[in-house]
Amino acid sequence: MTPLLIERPPVLHLGDGTLPELGRWARAKGVRRPLVVTGRSGAARVALLDLPGEVTVFADVQPEPDLPNLLAACALAEQVQPDCVIGFGGGSAMDLAKLVAVLPGSGKGLHDVAGPEKVAGRRVLLAQVPTTAGTGSEAGTRALVTDPATRNKVAVQSRHMLADIAVVDPTLTHSVPPAVTAATGLDALAHCIECFTSRKAHPAIDLYVLEGIRLVGRFLRRAVEDGADAEARAGLMLASLYGGFGLGPVNTTSGHAIAYPLGTRHHLPHGLACALIMPHALAFNAPAAAAKTALVLDALGGDVSAFCARLGLDMRLRAHGIPQADLPAMAKEAHAIRRLLDNNPREMSEGDILALYERAF
Repeated sequence: MTPLLIERPPVLHLGDGTLPELGRWARAKGVRRPLVVTGRSGAARVALLDLPGEVTVFADVQPEPDLPNLLAACALAEQVQPDCVIGFGGGSAMDLAKLVAVLPGSGKGLHDVAGPEKVAGRRVLLAQVPTTAGTGSEAGTRALVTDPATRNKVAVQSRHMLADIAVVDPTLTHSVPPAVTAATGLDALAHCIECFTSRKAHPAIDLYVLEGIRLVGRFLRRAVEDGADAEARAGLMLASLYGGFGLGPVNTTSGHAIAYPLGTRHHLPHGLACALIMPHALAFNAPAAAAKTALVLDALGGDVSAFCARLGLDMRLRAHGIPQADLPAMAKEAHAIRRLLDNNPREMSEGDILALYERAF
């Protein structure tokens, strides 16, 4: 058995109605200056967290956070000196919260800690509360921020960014609109598929991510069609969490690497970008992961493109404003993301990536 390190939040509350556990935990820990990192919709619901003390809210998390967004959040943290940082929202909010918990006061910037295990420590508590079923960021140790100078995502991985507590309450997702439900659910699906077919795949993780694929296959369309479907919402929240379980020890592969330029260059929502690439990356990798690919297809009704299209997605890049002339530059950028492409079960050249973009166009 290949050695594997699994790190998860020491306290994980999961299920409908679990949100009050956060306030109880914060009071037990003596929290007095909590800082909530969230977006505008999350800011309107901060009272639901029932936090003690003087609550400060950073309410400007962007959908694809960039370095200026991170610097603004860190500047607020420097000012208020929180004793607990709470990520409240989707993956963007939770990723920023991780970095806000470790960077202020450290003398380090984003690029100083980019890569694996370069964060020296953390002096504040960290809590994560997801409000979408997509990234599974509440369970992991990675954060991604776009550098506008290079238009590339900078990845930081550190055990110091693992939450002290995660509260996964599916009722928080019932108000998520259908299009966002579809996009975030497909992000969870992409995490699970790529971890399942990765060169680093491991039976201890396969158990979770295959079930995550099956949960998305069973519940995503139901949640898109009826946001109040509690069973579907809970199933997707679990799928997202399981995908997060895979990101730390295994991580994603070519699908995410090829999807990233769609977001950083053309601002496509991350889950949508992953969905547009997913069928083509899965097909490319199938010769190296035939048995697992068959299990994925079985869970999704036999055809990934058709599964996504039934959610109302147009699966052509050109339908989302991607210019064909930009495909070679995107292929070059994607091919440089070695931290993900090196996990891919098949070697993939820049030409292979360009051909994949063209099939998706």
